[in-house]
Amino acid sequence: MKPMIEYLVKELVDEPEHVTVTEIPGEESTTYEVHVAPGDLGKVIGKQGRIANALRTVTKAVAMKSKKKVYVEIIA
Repeated sequence: MKPMIEYLVKELVDEPEHVTVTEIPGEESTTYEVHVAPGDLGKVIGKQGRIANALRTVTKAVAMKSKKKVYVEIIA
């Protein structure tokens, strides 16, 4: 899951070397924190959060195969 999120975000930003994805496992769910450069934050979120929501939707769809809950947080 982590490599997929990292790949998708790196394709969206201007500075892919600043993209890091941190996996935080929990009891019932896993949270992925996506860190990007401050200048790329708007590109990852998109207008009205559409790109961020699409990223979350794709991640949740992949996680449903293994019956897991996942959350994606975008941090500058």
